Amino acid sequence: MRYNKIRKMDISNGPGVRVSVFFQGCEFHCKNCFNKETWDFAGGKEFTDETIEHILDLCSKDHIQGLSLLGGEPLHPKNIEGSTKLAKRFKERFPNKTLWVWSGFLYELYVGKKEIVNYIDVLVDGQYIDEEYDPTILYRGSRNQRVIDVPKTLKAKKIVLFEGELKN
Repeated sequence: MRYNKIRKMDISNGPGVRVSVFFQGCEFHCKNCFNKETWDFAGGKEFTDETIEHILDLCSKDHIQGLSLLGGEPLHPKNIEGSTKLAKRFKERFPNKTLWVWSGFLYELYVGKKEIVNYIDVLVDGQYIDEEYDPTILYRGSRNQRVIDVPKTLKAKKIVLFEGELKN
């Protein structure tokens, strides 16, 4: 498994100042994807236990509000094991910080059946659709994508959209 880059102070992928990890590899190849350099599963750098420790160290700073996992596709079958390991360790170490994940996979068809769902606070799901692009919406690129409050969704056993900080 591989990753493309780690941003140690990101203010565009979730609320507050965050650490963001861009995973390497995606098979969706959305038209006009903003991150085409992450499509190749062989690109980027190796994702190891040392990488996880480095990410957790970055997240330990008081000004960091949370961790964001993006791609590429962090939940692709080739990446899900490493993403889950990172997510679990993050939530164990920082239970009061938030974990946001962006995935082209839909909650109902894939994400909700994976262990990682137990660690995610907010999931932005659905593939980017260029014809639905809207620069006025927060945390997503196209109107078809949903911003899901995962703990509330798990409790309600139905999709509950995230309401915090989405008002523009």
